[in-house]
Amino acid sequence: MAKSQQSWNKHENEKKKLKKKKDKAAKKLERAANSVDGNSLEDMIAYVDEYGRITDTPPDPSQKKDEIKAEDIEIGVPKKEETVSEELRTGIVTFFNQSKGFGFIKDLISGESIFFHINELTEPVVENNKVNFKTEKSPKGLNAVAVSVVR
Repeated sequence: MAKSQQSWNKHENEKKKLKKKKDKAAKKLERAANSVDGNSLEDMIAYVDEYGRITDTPPDPSQKKDEIKAEDIEIGVPKKEETVSEELRTGIVTFFNQSKGFGFIKDLISGESIFFHINELTEPVVENNKVNFKTEKSPKGLNAVAVSVVR
């Protein structure tokens, strides 16, 4: 006599799976029926007031709104303008490299070291020369411009 292809153990496992599926479907239906949050679209809508706060009340259309010009809106950081000081300063050339074309001047009043490029020289200079110069602001700090030797 031929044996059945399905053993008793397999049959029990299938019963357990079907029971789990039915229980899961029943729990899902129960959760959907008893669900309180998110019942309607009106419950989910949020509004932003003029100060950027989130509220559940719609804005009042009769309220006057401030006009903002598009030109007044700044996006990012504004560029720094290069400013040349009209004040003539005096200093001493502490370092100058002729081959590389740059040097530094120590301001006699403030004592700060100011960079200068060879293109800003009005006449040739050497180290320890006393010079007059104006300053301009650059991204890396102050630069000396219109550098001339004091005689």
